[in-house]
Amino acid sequence: MTPTTDPPRPVPPVVRPVRPWFSSGPCAKRPGWAPDQLTDAFVGRSHRDPAGQEKLRAVIEKSRDVLGLPPDYRVAVVPGSDTGAIEMLMWNLLGHTGVAVCCWENFGFTWLHDVVAQLGLPDVAEHRADTYGELPDLSRVDFDRDVVFCWNGTTSGVRVPAADWIPADRRGLTICDATSAIFAMEIDYTKLDAITWSWQKALGGEGAHGMIALSPAAVERLALFQPDRPLPKIFRLSRDGKLDDDLFQGFTINSPSMLAVEDVLTALDWCAALGGTPALIARSLRNLDVVRRWVRGNPYVEFLARDPETISSTSICLRLRHPVLDGLPPGRQAAFVRAVCAKVAEHGAGYDIGAHREAPPGIRIWGGPTVEASDIEALLPWVDWAFADTLWQLSVEGGI
Repeated sequence: MTPTTDPPRPVPPVVRPVRPWFSSGPCAKRPGWAPDQLTDAFVGRSHRDPAGQEKLRAVIEKSRDVLGLPPDYRVAVVPGSDTGAIEMLMWNLLGHTGVAVCCWENFGFTWLHDVVAQLGLPDVAEHRADTYGELPDLSRVDFDRDVVFCWNGTTSGVRVPAADWIPADRRGLTICDATSAIFAMEIDYTKLDAITWSWQKALGGEGAHGMIALSPAAVERLALFQPDRPLPKIFRLSRDGKLDDDLFQGFTINSPSMLAVEDVLTALDWCAALGGTPALIARSLRNLDVVRRWVRGNPYVEFLARDPETISSTSICLRLRHPVLDGLPPGRQAAFVRAVCAKVAEHGAGYDIGAHREAPPGIRIWGGPTVEASDIEALLPWVDWAFADTLWQLSVEGGI
């Protein structure tokens, strides 16, 4: 009888990413970032001092310029990151007419829950995707209603491919959570009336601060509509029946971190020096192209997004497929994927690449403009190795 021998254990790669940070939030700082670039931060002083307000006004104006927002849109810094921003807008704007919520991943379903359960609005149309990886049928959305949606599904890696499903002559407002899309994807801002984002995504800024941009139609709604609900001070956009103009001049509702303000100012300067949003989009698309080539050459991995036109270039979500893996019960499949991600992190080759906890088990690689394509190219062989090593461990040792 010929003795059996175990197959050799896979050998890990040698080259690691220079910057192994692939979290989908907070995201990688821009290349070349260092803390000593923040020495001009307006710290130890009141942000309401004219010099402090000037810093905040600079964030507003530089954001407007880099994004190319319409000149008549109002822009402000608000508390609570993107979550605070979208909640602020929903609490202030919704209830004037019926609402439609489009959801195909965790955050869209969260906004739907808050519209129904927290705001208690009676007339809500739900447009749900059947499963992670798909969009709902957007052609069925009624724009006589106010429409709430995410441009990019951060936890599913599925984005709306364009804005042509949104009519120019809509009667309702479009309220868009754009946080993992803005600065990295083509967006027709004229189709969006209320836009939210945070600094911690495509800009690689710090958390806790959000931003809003409002179209003239959204500003008019704020002036004419008084919701029949109490609004916490931290959410108030109007005062005595009028839009709070001071907020849009850098007079924030609560005290911001001026270190974070300085950090995002340097990030916006970096964006402008690159060439603005078109250059940022090009960087993100290069990152996606690296992953596309890898997926084409590896049958064990596929995009979570079913339609190639909807694949996100920022939150790039992938699922692992293999006969051995597919034959495991769901709990062990999830453990297998966690083991793959843990092996990559243990070797310092890529941090925070696991899927969101509410998403199907898989890998999520942030491909926003602060990530270098060369670092993703260096990461992917480590994923190959970790996958092969976890298969080896399962076949030889029987456990993971």
